[in-house]
Amino acid sequence: MRQFARALVLVSVLALAGCGGPKGFTKGSYDDPTRVELLDDKFNEADMQSMADTIVKSIIACPEIAADKRPVVIVDQVKNSTEEHIDMKMLTDKIRTALVKSRRVKFVDKEAREVLDEEYRYNEAGNVAKEKQKKRGKQTGADYVMRGAMGTNIQQVGNDKFIYYKLTMDLTNLETSEIDCTEEKELRKQYRKRSIGL
Repeated sequence: MRQFARALVLVSVLALAGCGGPKGFTKGSYDDPTRVELLDDKFNEADMQSMADTIVKSIIACPEIAADKRPVVIVDQVKNSTEEHIDMKMLTDKIRTALVKSRRVKFVDKEAREVLDEEYRYNEAGNVAKEKQKKRGKQTGADYVMRGAMGTNIQQVGNDKFIYYKLTMDLTNLETSEIDCTEEKELRKQYRKRSIGL
């Protein structure tokens, strides 16, 4: 009888252990990143793609950019003035990548400056053959600074929620401080609260 009771307790403990605790995702498949599917009321990859496409087309069509032979741009901070955590670096990387691929604009890498400085010091220390050394003073200066900001406005009316996003991006001429190109992209999404039935 005691053995039966112990076995019953052991089975119960194992059954509870199997039912409890967080479940992991065990099966997955690839999905099309360009397919629009609104799973929740947050900024998503479709929003990012739409905004990036608009900004890229506008910059390429900008008369000052079109007149210049591949002007050099440096990316400054793009501010997130929304209440959400939005990866603004991912957004600017997407814009930069598309512009570089267009062959109409070149970029200097602000984030690589510390690494480049370290490499110059390494070259100057005699570690690299003289004929292959890379020297300071030959970097390309930027013609434009790309900067911007994203804001949002949220309204809730009854069961409806409206989310409005606006991204503004500017290209500021480094020599004159004039904004030669500017564009804004607006998105407005509507969500309805699902009623829970019994």
